[in-house]
Amino acid sequence: MGSGARHDAKFGMTNPTSAGAAAGHGARTSGYVGRLAPSPTGALHLGNARTFLLAWLAARSRGGTLRLRIEDIDGPRIQAGAAAATLEDLRWLGLDWDGEVWVQSQRLPVYADAVARLFAAGHLYPCVCTRAEIDRAASAPHGPDDDGPVYPGTCRGRFPSLAAARAATGREPALRFGVAAAALPFVDGCAGPQAGILRGDFVVQKRDGGPAYQLAVVVDDHAQGITEVVRADDLLPSTPRQLALYRALGLQPPAFRHVPLVVGGDGLRLAKRHGDTSLRHLRAQGVAAAAVVGHLGWLAGLVPRGTSCLPADLLPGFAFERLPAGPVRGDEHGLLG
Repeated sequence: MGSGARHDAKFGMTNPTSAGAAAGHGARTSGYVGRLAPSPTGALHLGNARTFLLAWLAARSRGGTLRLRIEDIDGPRIQAGAAAATLEDLRWLGLDWDGEVWVQSQRLPVYADAVARLFAAGHLYPCVCTRAEIDRAASAPHGPDDDGPVYPGTCRGRFPSLAAARAATGREPALRFGVAAAALPFVDGCAGPQAGILRGDFVVQKRDGGPAYQLAVVVDDHAQGITEVVRADDLLPSTPRQLALYRALGLQPPAFRHVPLVVGGDGLRLAKRHGDTSLRHLRAQGVAAAAVVGHLGWLAGLVPRGTSCLPADLLPGFAFERLPAGPVRGDEHGLLG
């Protein structure tokens, strides 16, 4: 389980678990294991922070364990220093975790092993199609997660190996997972019963040999013993793909709980276009951590607006049933004078 793990001292910080225990919520009394999984693609903002707070509350309210990993395999989007800044923001909010921080870029051999197992079992095939070629393919509807059109299966059964694909085309191939089922229904802890529609074969190993998100998250959630995934509902369409990988690898999937997004006035996921809602900016303006935590608690339906509190203060009244049923505004936060 520890293969590839790196302590967060790599980012110049220590794990705050001991502080959490001193605060009275350090005892681990259940089999619940949750996780925080930030991607260092930018500054942590109020939307990310609310999701992380909810994941923290879910684990701590059950006397469970909370793991943390840095999902830094999306090379072009990774920002220098963002991982360390994210850990600093989490500590500033008062969120703790258990054990060492895992870093995905340090676990590449583990993902490669999973890919080899899937290939040997006949679940994967080389694909040399470019995004432009897929865009031009006839009847290519848009896929989940804004990840482009559904792949039409052009390369399925075309090449017996990566080497054969390279030799025939002169291109570096990716590896796609051949979807064998039309749907994998599941029940989400917040969104309820889901049809689990699978739309097209999807990439699990990129052209550069690195793992795709869908594979890495499955491998890591299993390796860290995660029993429930709490994340924002923009990732709900990814779940059927991940369930397909769990099945192909012979692994037991965790439960899933997708919480409604924090959005801007246009109804879209909170982003830079909605103004600076980053914790870094709020801290620089002198906003207290307790005020931010209280605001996040209000966005989660747990406390009145204007409350200042610590994360532990939200534990007694915490319940996912109190969450707003749909998206909540995050750009009109009122935290600045």
